[in-house]
Amino acid sequence: MLSMTNEEVKKAAAFFTREIEKLASGRSLRLMEVCGTHTVSIFKSGIRQLLPENVELVSGPGCPVCVTPNEYLDTAIAYSRKSDVMITTFGDMLKVPGSSSTLAKEKAQGSDIRIVYSSLEALEFAAKNPGKKVIFLAVGFETTAPTAAAAILMADEAHLTNFYVLSAHKLVPPALRALLASGKSHVDGFLLPGHVSAIIGLQPYDFLSKEYHIPGVVAGFEPLDILQAVYMLMLQIHDQTARLENQYSRIVPKEGNPSACTILSQVYQQTDAVWRGLGKIPNSGMSIREKYQAFDALLNIPIIVEETKEASQCQCGKVLRGLLQPSACLLFGKACRPEHPIGSCMVSVEGTCAAWYKYGAGRWQV
Repeated sequence: MLSMTNEEVKKAAAFFTREIEKLASGRSLRLMEVCGTHTVSIFKSGIRQLLPENVELVSGPGCPVCVTPNEYLDTAIAYSRKSDVMITTFGDMLKVPGSSSTLAKEKAQGSDIRIVYSSLEALEFAAKNPGKKVIFLAVGFETTAPTAAAAILMADEAHLTNFYVLSAHKLVPPALRALLASGKSHVDGFLLPGHVSAIIGLQPYDFLSKEYHIPGVVAGFEPLDILQAVYMLMLQIHDQTARLENQYSRIVPKEGNPSACTILSQVYQQTDAVWRGLGKIPNSGMSIREKYQAFDALLNIPIIVEETKEASQCQCGKVLRGLLQPSACLLFGKACRPEHPIGSCMVSVEGTCAAWYKYGAGRWQV
């Protein structure tokens, strides 16, 4: 795709758009993208406006910051208030509202909170600050989890005793299963995440077609990638078939990344996890194995966490399940805006509400 000329891209986009409209004739369809990067690309490039009105793209639980529950935020905030603790975190976690505060507010009041770009940078802070208990907020899907696992292995090898991880890593396939099992989120096809799939490969999605007879296509992130993936889904739906296809084969091998998966299984084990909007999902989280529990913040640093509360009227849970478009939320664009977010979906650059607000939504615009 990247080697095509602008004229070739335009011709291919026109072809996919035209064929999608033909295949969609006479039916109403809902396709779900399961990646926040897809969501942003779809809005930024105007793909929604290119599709026929009877083909609806809905966003799923594909933003790791968005699906992180309030209890985790409250725990991180409680840790940040301890004088001997340094919190290291990705920047988009700072403004996510907890029950009564945010990490940004705690930082402004003097808490030692550092923005990092990787878990390895957090490891460096621990090495340079032996008098601090350095906690890395490990939020993310299978894409970022291997780097956190690698940091734990490096800390173990270096005998660092002041490095800890507060794990909120989550697994995407179990969340999709939970969505379908609920029977509430009607979806005719899935645009599957390219980054996650580059780690785990294709096999973990087999249940979509085999158990639920729903097609899935792993998609890249260029606008033309997404249009082609939608076209591939439409062909399956038109032919009344359901299989797993890989549009992003130039990056995603069928087997994924075995080395990354080995590191993950070495350090982490699957566990039940709470997702914002979806509740507790069996085997959808990653907890640190017993061998490396010396690096688990929860097991080694006692903390009292306030009672968790949810923001009144916030509809992030429904947005993450594809049950509600952001514009239908009474808070959207009014009380809830990027500079003053009420819900997590308005915070992260990959959040559905943030994308709707920043790029608009064509005929769906408020």
